[in-house]
Amino acid sequence: MTARGQFTYQEILSQPQAWAAALQELQAQRPALEALWRNNYNHILFTGCGSTYYLALAAAALTQQLSGLPCRGLPASELWLYPQSSYPCQGRVLLVAISRSGETTETLRACTAFCEARRGDLLTLSCYPEMPLAGMGDLNLVFPSGQEQSVAQTRAFSTLYLATVALALTATSESGPALEALQALPAAGSRILDAAIPLARTLGQDFSLERFYFLGSGPRHGLASEISLKMKEMSLSHSEPFHFLEFRHGPKSMITPSALVVGLLSETNRAAESAVLSDMQAMNARLLVINDGDLAFPPGLPEALRNVLYLPPGQLLAFERSMAKGLNPDRPNNLDTVVYLK
Repeated sequence: MTARGQFTYQEILSQPQAWAAALQELQAQRPALEALWRNNYNHILFTGCGSTYYLALAAAALTQQLSGLPCRGLPASELWLYPQSSYPCQGRVLLVAISRSGETTETLRACTAFCEARRGDLLTLSCYPEMPLAGMGDLNLVFPSGQEQSVAQTRAFSTLYLATVALALTATSESGPALEALQALPAAGSRILDAAIPLARTLGQDFSLERFYFLGSGPRHGLASEISLKMKEMSLSHSEPFHFLEFRHGPKSMITPSALVVGLLSETNRAAESAVLSDMQAMNARLLVINDGDLAFPPGLPEALRNVLYLPPGQLLAFERSMAKGLNPDRPNNLDTVVYLK
């Protein structure tokens, strides 16, 4: 018998080690990643299912910001079932397919259809080298350090997200120093985890909190969506993600003293985002602000590189709420590790 939640907890806490291993693999694959960008793509599409769809949203926003190329994130099912409304009408496409398992049906079918239509090149990111996706692309990157025993993704998500950050950086003229700067992330992740553990436990065990809202904008909106999904999956709690300023346009009507607003606070637009949080606090919402106060990020890391640090505090919050409710975050209700379609 295994203790309830032990796999999820270990997978959350071991993320810095997983990132360090992934960064070694990414350094080895740097020439291949740089070669991709010499193919002069007109569009970059990122795709996945569930958590990796939210990863695709975050990766597309960051890659467009850094590369200047048009980027979109779409569910694999949309690419497979609705290609006419998903793909650009013309131009060469790089499709980046992301899957923890490497065997999700929708992702495999989307990649097969993409290759058959000869729309461009396929890059795959996954965690299991023996699975089908790891052999489908023009370039296949596998990160075994992201492998998990839990159903809900934590370590896999952050490790694969880090790979997309490296991909985006290789498109820039300053890729060398930026990629070197990524080496500081494992140590920074350990510090954030140490600070987040007591905060997440206190808030997760507070049953006066009934609803959770996660705010993130720009490259952080996909990450806010993923953390919100973790809260749903692990703890069966009411949870929703929003862009920061959009929260004022209707959703703020749901604010009561039983609401916790979690802000993924940026540096670029800190004043505007902090004003939203202040407004919600004035309406009696509780706040958890990531990248401020007890959860401030270490100095010296460029903003575009450190988005992965928002993930561990949110994952821990979902884990602690699940444990407090007597649930098993390792095996969420009605979920399987992989979705197979007949």
